[in-house]
Amino acid sequence: MSEEVRLDFQRPERVGFDEAILCARKSDAQLATIMDHVLERGTRCLLTRLEAEVFGRIAPAYLERLDYDPISRTAYLNWNPPAEQEAPQIAVISAGTSDMPQAAEAIRTLTYLGAPTKQFIDIGVAGLWRLLERVEELRTFPVMVAVAGMDGALPSVLGGLVPGLIICLPTSTGYGVSNGGETALHAALASCAPGLTVVNIDNGYGAACAAFRALNMIRQAAVQEREVRSHAWPFR
Repeated sequence: MSEEVRLDFQRPERVGFDEAILCARKSDAQLATIMDHVLERGTRCLLTRLEAEVFGRIAPAYLERLDYDPISRTAYLNWNPPAEQEAPQIAVISAGTSDMPQAAEAIRTLTYLGAPTKQFIDIGVAGLWRLLERVEELRTFPVMVAVAGMDGALPSVLGGLVPGLIICLPTSTGYGVSNGGETALHAALASCAPGLTVVNIDNGYGAACAAFRALNMIRQAAVQEREVRSHAWPFR
């Protein structure tokens, strides 16, 4: 492997999920080299921030191994969906359809990692009834990604209504003093709803990884509980 490209194939052993490739600002040649290394190892990878025009220049030899989504700007390389799908334990909640690219990046990342999600679209607080009519269902999810731009009010409202872990994904949706997502970011950081977790503006990938880490801990706790019960004495 060249010094210019040094992939971290041991990351799953350390943190539980593999390295993603940020495609922004990489040359076509660099992306081809990365894909070659992945395919030579017989493994897989997630490509993020892959613009449609860059995808259009990828050599045909790679295309049969790629699953590309232009909304999220993500691609799966050498990936196969799991044979069995578990019930979704992560909800991705977007305030508006304008937040779809960031929500889609989170959903695609979680799908790649093997964590099924349920998406709730356009339930922002401008029409609070849309959120309130879904609250009982949202309370059943242990982990949620709340995607919102403009004033970024959705995560704070959710934080006062549901018990699960809420990961705030501020987006650059908006104009004027929304300031490219900084208002939504500051609103999440300054929220009076306790216990919110916040990622950077438009960082759907990072929000998904945070949600996946939390879900992994929940899964591990469930396995440990089953093991304890299976070895427990049948005392009454």
